[in-house]
Amino acid sequence: MIRKGRPLSDSGRYPGGPRDPADGSPHDRGSSAGAPPDHLDSFDPFESFDAHDRAEGRGPQRTRSTSSRVSPASASADFSEAPTEATYTRSRRRPGEAKPDQSADQPSKSRRPTRSLKGRALGYLSRREYSRAELARKLKPYVEENDSLDTVLDLLEAENWLSDSRFAESLVHRRASRLGTSRILGELKQHALNPVLVEEATAQLRETELARAHAVWSKKFGQLPGTPAERAKQARFLASRGFSGATIGKILKGVEELWEGD
Repeated sequence: MIRKGRPLSDSGRYPGGPRDPADGSPHDRGSSAGAPPDHLDSFDPFESFDAHDRAEGRGPQRTRSTSSRVSPASASADFSEAPTEATYTRSRRRPGEAKPDQSADQPSKSRRPTRSLKGRALGYLSRREYSRAELARKLKPYVEENDSLDTVLDLLEAENWLSDSRFAESLVHRRASRLGTSRILGELKQHALNPVLVEEATAQLRETELARAHAVWSKKFGQLPGTPAERAKQARFLASRGFSGATIGKILKGVEELWEGD
């Protein structure tokens, strides 16, 4: 076991002079007058290794790290302050929950100028034909104090933008290939059309009802019923489409007899 010696002087020896080695070598006793020879080891067994190296002018082989230990508290503080990657989550609103008000955070967007009542009506009429009663129902929520709905509708009719006659023709054309006369007439009456227009549409539909019913029946079934249950099923289907009982009876009686009788 090596013990550390006393503090060294500048010459690397004890302040009181040279210390004789334990074995009593004569050449070490006289070495205090000058530096020890190169072939002799000036190492004192009671000196520390670091003191011996400093006395010989040699620096330490390895330097100990001077960085102080980081306490757990400071380490956690530094970690918390370190920049982390931002994560964005998207929260879903529950059913019935109102939308969050973002008007305070975002600048108000420029709104489009409010359209006039006539401009809104022309927008509707540019898509399809409307009856006067139907267009009035769609425009009613947008009528303001200074607007007159009847005046706007009269102006549209005078400029031929609005026409109940064209609307009736359009509705018959769109419904005739799928519905019977009674269904189409019921829809026309809902629009409060002129009775003359309704009578004209009725005459046109009755002339073509048999052919239209046969086309609908062929597309759905294509063959005559073989059982009473199947016959009842086909009859209910044609009746739900608005075809008359007489037309349904002719269709289910037989296609060949139908065309031979006509």
